[in-house]
Amino acid sequence: MNRTTLITLKTLTWIACISPFVMLVYEAVTNTLGPDPTSTITLTTGYNALLMLVLSLAITPLRLLSPRLSWLIKFRRLLGLFAFFYASLHLATYIGLYMNFDLSVFKTDITKRRFIIAGFAAYTLLVPLAATSTTWAIRKLGGKRWNRLHKLVYFAAICGIIHYWWQVKPGVKSPMNLTITLCVLLLSRPVLAYIQKVRARRAVAV
Repeated sequence: MNRTTLITLKTLTWIACISPFVMLVYEAVTNTLGPDPTSTITLTTGYNALLMLVLSLAITPLRLLSPRLSWLIKFRRLLGLFAFFYASLHLATYIGLYMNFDLSVFKTDITKRRFIIAGFAAYTLLVPLAATSTTWAIRKLGGKRWNRLHKLVYFAAICGIIHYWWQVKPGVKSPMNLTITLCVLLLSRPVLAYIQKVRARRAVAV
């Protein structure tokens, strides 16, 4: 892939990732967030955090499927950071609009409301990943330690999906698509890794 194409794709990815935030700001300014603005902001930021986290997890399986897709690795960090950005907005909405910055309410929720516990666990797991997303951090930690640390993303995604299911009302199936996608991605990794090893062995044998 040439440099111009890569820059174009990165620009389009930036636009796609930032669009939900821009739309929220526009709707807030024009007072068109609906009858429950806080709920709209919460659902939009939470959903997009999970969506971008799942999309970032799709990159490795796609690269394992085809070496021609190796260029996708250049988008994983971008998607991961946008996932953290929306997760931060999601948490800020809860703290600012639901709790009104009352830490006593947070202490109660974090111990008694299971969807808050799952969501906060997901965010806590994302913090070190976002903090070590730079090239400097990779050099400082070393490739192996950095890779081990960033496996926390799987647990963050799982906690995020659990948070989503526990937050919606019984019978609501809106988290289903992301759940199925995440399950497929997690199950595909060991399968594709095994296939890749078999191909490598055959190549050596030949």
